[in-house]
Amino acid sequence: MNLGSPDSTEVKDVKRYLDQFLMDERVIDKPYLSRALLVKGIIVPFRAPKSAEAYKTIWTKDGSPLIYLSEQLRDELQKLTPEPVEISMRYGNPTPEAAFENLLRRLPGLEEVLAIPLYPHYAMSSFETAVEYARETHRKKKYPFKLNFLQPYYNDPDYIAALADRMFPYIQKDYDHILFSYHGVPARHIMKSDITGNHCLRSADCCQAPSPAHAFCYRHQCFETTRLVTEKLGIPKEKFSISFQSRLGKGWLEPFTDVRLEQMPKEGIKNLLVLFPAFVSDCLETLEEIAIRGKESFIEAGGKTYEMIPCLNTHPLWVSALSKWIRAFK
Repeated sequence: MNLGSPDSTEVKDVKRYLDQFLMDERVIDKPYLSRALLVKGIIVPFRAPKSAEAYKTIWTKDGSPLIYLSEQLRDELQKLTPEPVEISMRYGNPTPEAAFENLLRRLPGLEEVLAIPLYPHYAMSSFETAVEYARETHRKKKYPFKLNFLQPYYNDPDYIAALADRMFPYIQKDYDHILFSYHGVPARHIMKSDITGNHCLRSADCCQAPSPAHAFCYRHQCFETTRLVTEKLGIPKEKFSISFQSRLGKGWLEPFTDVRLEQMPKEGIKNLLVLFPAFVSDCLETLEEIAIRGKESFIEAGGKTYEMIPCLNTHPLWVSALSKWIRAFK
């Protein structure tokens, strides 16, 4: 299960996609009427045309990069597992219902489905909403098979190994700094996911202090992924940092990626590598927001070289990790 994409770059399709995405109560966690007024009355009408233009800059002959890369991942994984593999999206197509129906056609006696949310880290606006959407579909359609979910794998050694291997060729080049850009979330989402009710964002070192809250803390898990992969590659602490991109409104996790890209050249960082561990497939947020607009901001601010490290996509170690997790689940 991945995030999803509009069916085309037409404004009407982008509007439909944004409406479904932003009306999700786990994305914009406001009461329904307030959310509807904000989304349908303000955000979607103004944002859809701009988003449609942004999608056009990355759209390919195969359609949305996120969709076709997910399809390629499905095909590569299918080579390593005898069980049928299908993909679905949280928003847009293909839906969980379409995936479940395809699985039943391929395996009429289906007894159990393992759903794999393609989000390494837990967040209510990504992992949680994908899980709940699949569960709701499963419940409403009264499917006879059991539905299980793979849990977040932000610190799994095989995920870290795949991420490190993806990074390795790039860090052999001359660079000043590596920016780990994670998708942003509102700080209140971190607080809401705190199962202890008194840990997350309560102190400067909350993500380092041991706590049961970390099992559901997106911020901690982002820090942990960064720590593990940089230690594995032997990257010194002064050579990397973390930021959060794609903010929508105030009160989101900081520092902001777009702000840091403008600040770094002034701090002497002229040669930059950027990667996105929260995304396993390249998409609008990586290919347009950061690879195009982010690069422009960095270079205009005085940077010299700027290189985006691609997402895992169909990296062999990533496909192998998924196959291994499936076998272990059985």
